[in-house]
Amino acid sequence: MSRSALSAKVFAVYLFVVGPVLVFAPNMLLSLFGIAPTGEVWIRVVGLLVFCLGVYIWICAGFRPFLEASVYTRVLVFVVFLVFAIKGLVSPMIVLFGVIDLCGGLWTWFALKADARAAEPAPAAQQ
Repeated sequence: MSRSALSAKVFAVYLFVVGPVLVFAPNMLLSLFGIAPTGEVWIRVVGLLVFCLGVYIWICAGFRPFLEASVYTRVLVFVVFLVFAIKGLVSPMIVLFGVIDLCGGLWTWFALKADARAAEPAPAAQQ
């Protein structure tokens, strides 16, 4: 398995954990991060979407264009969560979820670079 595929699969496992927790016990997770509990169904819908994203990431972990796109979208999640927190729309603790996305995206980006270097043919020996 390539380094980039491994980074994606690890991120998918994270989503496999977070998704069901948001579906079945959202307030437990929210309270761990100091986010106000909610009775709204939307957090559970988000949990289902998070789990589904995990499935897609797991399946597409070896597809380079998908991995490249995932780097940009995971950085975007961090930026948007940060803006939401700065504007006071959400608890600043939401940025921690964004940091996880950012770190995962950076890991995948560096792994893609390493995979590309490993795939380059070795220079011919000079005589």
